[in-house]
Amino acid sequence: MASSAAWLFFLCSLLLFSLSSFSSAATSRPHALLLPVTKDAATLEYLTRVRQRTPSVDVTLVVDLGGRFLWVDCDSGFVSSTRRHIPCDSPQCAISNSGMCGDNVCGLLPGNPFIETSTGGSLESDVLSVLSTDGYTSGPLVTASSFLFTCAPTFLLRGLAKGAKGMAGLGRNKVGVPSLLSSAFHLPRKFAICLPSYAGTGAIFFGDGPYKFLGTYNPDVAQYLAYTPLFVNPVSTAGASFGNEKSAEYFIGVRAIRVGEKAVPVDAKLLAIGKDGVGGTKISTVTPYTTLHTSIYKAVVGAFASALAGVPQVPPLAPFGLCFEAAKLGSTRVGPAVPAVNLVLQGEGVNWTMWGANTMVAAGAGGKALCLGFVDGGTKPTTSIVIGGYQLEDNLLQFDLRRSRLGFSSSLLFYQTTCSNFNFTSTSRLL
Repeated sequence: MASSAAWLFFLCSLLLFSLSSFSSAATSRPHALLLPVTKDAATLEYLTRVRQRTPSVDVTLVVDLGGRFLWVDCDSGFVSSTRRHIPCDSPQCAISNSGMCGDNVCGLLPGNPFIETSTGGSLESDVLSVLSTDGYTSGPLVTASSFLFTCAPTFLLRGLAKGAKGMAGLGRNKVGVPSLLSSAFHLPRKFAICLPSYAGTGAIFFGDGPYKFLGTYNPDVAQYLAYTPLFVNPVSTAGASFGNEKSAEYFIGVRAIRVGEKAVPVDAKLLAIGKDGVGGTKISTVTPYTTLHTSIYKAVVGAFASALAGVPQVPPLAPFGLCFEAAKLGSTRVGPAVPAVNLVLQGEGVNWTMWGANTMVAAGAGGKALCLGFVDGGTKPTTSIVIGGYQLEDNLLQFDLRRSRLGFSSSLLFYQTTCSNFNFTSTSRLL
C-alpha cells in the first residue's frame, strides 16, 4: 500500500513538474498575449514575429494553425547562450510524444507542408518573448525563459516566405504554441486568430478576450461569436509522425452546405472522419484557398453558377474553376454581391456564413475577373474539406482547447471593422 501511494505521488509530481517546465519562469502574468500577423503577397502565407535567444533577436515565422510545435532553422546563424537541449528521459520529452532519441537529445519531426517534406530535429528550449495585451491595445513584451521549440535544418525553409526562419505551430497538442504559452503565463487554454488580407496587420491572441477592434460599435468582437464543437482526428495528418499519434489539427463537423438558400448535394460519408483518419473538415492557415473533394467541389461550383446564371462568365483562371466578369457583379459591405456559402455545422442552427469578401477572388489582368475562391482537392484527399486562409480573413476564430469548441464570428465587415483594426501601439517592438 505504501509503495502504491509513493508511486502515485511520484506520478502527480511528475505531471506538475511537466506542466510548469514547458516554458518556465515567465517574467510576469499578463491578462493575455498577442502576436502580430501579416500576409505575404508572394506566397499567400501568414507571418508572425517573436523574439528569441540571448542576445534577443526578432524571428519571423509562418503561422501554421495545425502545426504541432514551433520549429526554427538552427543551422544558419543560430547563436544563443540560453539554448538548451532536452534530454530523452525528461518530462518535457515524455509529453512531446517523441519517438526518437540521439545522443540523449529528444527528437521530433518538423515538417514543411509547402514542400511536403519532414525531417528529424532536436527538441530544445530557449528564451522567448511576446507582446502582452489587455484585449484593447498591445502591451510590453513578456518573457518565458525556457520555451520549447524544435531545431530543423536550413533546407526545410524552402517554400517559406522571404525572411521566415521557421513555423509557429498552433496545434492542439501539449507542445503546440498555445499550450506552452498557457502553461508559462498561467492563461486559459484558448487562443483566437484574426487574419488580415493583404493590407494591414492582424492579430493572434493567447488567453481570454476581450478582442477589441477599432471601427466597430460593439466594444468586444467576442460578443459576435457562435460556437460549434471541435473534433479530434484519431490519426495524425502531419507529413510524418510517430505511432498512434493523433492529429494536432482543428476539425469541425460540417453537416451540410448551402449556396444561398439552396442545399448542395454532398455525400454524407465524406463529411465524417473515418477510423483511418480520412474525411471530415479542418481549418488551415497553410492552405491558401478552401479545397474540396472533387464531388463536393463540382456540386458547389454547379450551384454557384446556377445562382449567377445571368452574370457573364470568363475562362477559368488557375487554380480556380469558375470566374465571372467583375464589372457585372455589384458590391456590398461584405464584398461582391454574390450568394453566400453557408456551412451548416454541428449545433442547433449554427451556420458559418461566407460572404463575397471571403468567396470571390480578384484575378486576371487588372482584377477584371472575380473567381470563386474554392479549389478542386481531387478524388482521394485525406481531408474532404480544408477551409483555407482566404476564407478565414477578417473573421475572428476562437479555439477553446479546454472546452474543445470553436467560436467564429463570420465576416467582421458586417460590424464595420476588420482584422487589421486592432490597436497595436507605436511602442510594439514586434512590428
